[in-house]
Amino acid sequence: MRGNAVETERPVAEERRYPPRRRIPWYISIPITFVVIVGLFIAAGKFNWLPGIPNPFGTKEVDRSQPAVLQSIENMSRYDAADGNFQIVVDVDSEAKFLPSALLGKRTLYVAAGTVDSYVDLGKAGVTVSPDRKTATIVLPHAQLAAAALDPKRSYTFAEQRGFFNRIGDFFSSDPNDQQKLNILAAQKIQDAAKSTALTTRAEQNTSSMLKGLLGSLGFTTVTVSYK
Repeated sequence: MRGNAVETERPVAEERRYPPRRRIPWYISIPITFVVIVGLFIAAGKFNWLPGIPNPFGTKEVDRSQPAVLQSIENMSRYDAADGNFQIVVDVDSEAKFLPSALLGKRTLYVAAGTVDSYVDLGKAGVTVSPDRKTATIVLPHAQLAAAALDPKRSYTFAEQRGFFNRIGDFFSSDPNDQQKLNILAAQKIQDAAKSTALTTRAEQNTSSMLKGLLGSLGFTTVTVSYK
């Protein structure tokens, strides 16, 4: 007895369907493309990838200073006989009483260089000359120290530490008098350092040598220079 053959259908593999790709709207793709192009242009100028493209971060200095105005003229009778060169490191630390320096505080290391001149005022000299014009006696005031003059080319801020709140405050506004305060403090310290040197003694020695040589060339055989 032959049984009835039953045909079975093989399952057909279902086709995989991928979700359609989402396209970025034009009002988003156009700005993004523009930003990318501008970014590449700026990077090329910044890192000099293309020498022909100008650097958008390049700066130039424009001097808009006003012409100097002469305020006064003073007659000088002093003889600058010696000068001293000084360098000092100014360490200024501003600390808060109740907050750590990481939050509020500022420390600045400022390297200052300057000079101090020592001079003799020849306008106050007392001169006595013998009848034969062979002997001269000169009495001068003691040498003095001029005000310290800072050299801006050799003075600079070496290091600066600022607290968190100080950085925020400096971001919005800065005090233009900070540098002036450092300069005044540095000049005062250089002035004090000059007082402890033999700068005035050297100035008097040089002044005496200059006057003796000058009067000796004029025919004086004996020249005495003293200070009071």
